[in-house]
Amino acid sequence: MTQADDRSKAAAAQPIRVPPEVAKGVLNPVEQARHRTLSRLPAGPDVERFVDWYWIVRWDLRGRPAYVAEVLPFPAVHLTFERSHTRTGGFVTGVVTRKFSRELAGEGETFGVKFRPGGFGAFTGVDVGALRDRVLPLAEILPEAADLTDRVLAADTDVQRRELVEARLAGPARAAADDEAYRSVLSVVAAMADDRDLTRVDQVTERFGIPIRTLQRLFRRYVGVGPKWVLRRYRLLDGAQLLAAGRTADLATLALELGYFDQAHFSREFAREIGTAPLEYARTAESAASGSAGGSASSAL
Repeated sequence: MTQADDRSKAAAAQPIRVPPEVAKGVLNPVEQARHRTLSRLPAGPDVERFVDWYWIVRWDLRGRPAYVAEVLPFPAVHLTFERSHTRTGGFVTGVVTRKFSRELAGEGETFGVKFRPGGFGAFTGVDVGALRDRVLPLAEILPEAADLTDRVLAADTDVQRRELVEARLAGPARAAADDEAYRSVLSVVAAMADDRDLTRVDQVTERFGIPIRTLQRLFRRYVGVGPKWVLRRYRLLDGAQLLAAGRTADLATLALELGYFDQAHFSREFAREIGTAPLEYARTAESAASGSAGGSASSAL
């Protein structure tokens, strides 16, 4: 192994920060970065078939007002180990179909495991649809991993926390049979996430040659929500990110690019899901960015 390989491996082992302007899913990212730090670690090779990445949130607002952090979640299940003034423990959060809000007060931290869309269902066999919009104790969903909570929270570093989690997940992950249906789900979801030209489910079924009923069954089994919802969520994530980055000159064109009938349709859905009109959201983000003196870095969940 060369010195360059050693440096690359060492870098991959450390938490990384991503600037707020590319923090897709985090609402008002620049403002949030003033109240907490958000980093992430890549998944190791033994578990990356099911796990997307690890994310770490920390805040210290002692002597300062509480802050409500808001996220438009990805279609994924999260395993979290948390310590705060409101709750401490291990939890499983199913796919969240609405805006997720969390009050940050005092001092606290969360170490999270973001499974790939469909990954938690493929890895555990759990009915992920039954977890939708729910946060449940880890011991209730994965009793065999209940002892992880104290060990993860007691670890000195985030790298050690990842090692503890992966040591528990790696064996079952390596033993899991190759699942062609799950691989199909991963391919479809990746296209939905990355290709902004995909705005309708019929485009997806045509590209992948999967009948709509089959696609719906696959998403119900693995992801826990339907393909139409997943596609709309990714386009709404795109819209929120573009607006936060200042894409406001032609809202009607943006709406059409994201697959909405017109600007009014986009504005209604955006306001319903995020709680504010698109241009108001963009103005708030612009104000936070203009008032930031460098700010803290952050990354999406």
